[in-house]
Amino acid sequence: MTTTEPQVAARLPEIRGPLSAAVVDTLAGGRTNDFDLDETRSADPFGEDLQLALHVCYELHYQGFAGVDPGWEWDPGLLRFRAALERVFLDGIRAAVPGGDDVDGLLDELLVEPADGTGVSHFLRDEGAWWQMEEYFAQRSIYHLKEADPHAWVIPRLRGKAKAALVAVEFDEFGGGRADQAHSRLFADLLTAAGLSPGYLAYLDHVPGCTLATVNMMSLFGLHRSLRGALVGHFACAEITTAPAARRMDEALRRLGGAAECRYFYTEHIEADAVHEQVLRHDVIGDLLAREPDLAADVALGIQATELLETRLADHLLKAWSAGESSLLRPLHPLP
Repeated sequence: MTTTEPQVAARLPEIRGPLSAAVVDTLAGGRTNDFDLDETRSADPFGEDLQLALHVCYELHYQGFAGVDPGWEWDPGLLRFRAALERVFLDGIRAAVPGGDDVDGLLDELLVEPADGTGVSHFLRDEGAWWQMEEYFAQRSIYHLKEADPHAWVIPRLRGKAKAALVAVEFDEFGGGRADQAHSRLFADLLTAAGLSPGYLAYLDHVPGCTLATVNMMSLFGLHRSLRGALVGHFACAEITTAPAARRMDEALRRLGGAAECRYFYTEHIEADAVHEQVLRHDVIGDLLAREPDLAADVALGIQATELLETRLADHLLKAWSAGESSLLRPLHPLP
């Protein structure tokens, strides 16, 4: 007989400023506050406060929070405030990327692996310590414990080959019908094997805004039909860049003596995502733009936004680690 683990909802996080306080206090108190929409206009689009406020709003569409009425998911006042936060975030992204509609050119660039790469997976492979690997796991847990969920929002917004092909990729992400092989389950196994908490959003109070932004981007694109092209562009970008990085992560874990469950999460992505990148590029993006060529600029936006936010996160991680400092707001352990 198969046993099912009880589902434990995450607790509301600690606030990081007036915007997140407005959201968290509203949900904790069970009544709508007077949201100050003017306060959102001067907020840092990538800052701690706005990103946490957005993340809490979005989480109501996923697993929710302990003690919070599920009815808040569609509260008009909260949705109005979320929309104001989203405008600031999306405007910030648009202002920081070059734009354009050359989707093929952007995808071709992603396929080029520089010989002297200096990203996070390169650092962890070549010189990273185990405490830095643990921090990386905690950072990525915010997404990987809901892996592929944000992308599922786009399914009813696609048609024909694009829909069928994207569903095929999602089927793999969710374990091909086997719960124990769903990528979110594999990452929970990774966390357990690494001696970390596999709890959903267990490290929400630890991770910085630049980490939350990478996940918020997926929810922003996924929850808006008008941004379906951007979600597809993001998904393709993620799948194209995952396989090489996963290979380096496996090499890093071998060097550091990581458990088999840690390595398995990454080796599973090496093969799967090498196939997924071709499906997404030719069958999903190709068919989508054949049907709706006007979405090319949005697909490009999704690719560029992914690169922008992943670069911001990588810069934060490498800057902290190079200085011998924690990349987390709260270190997991005393630093060596």
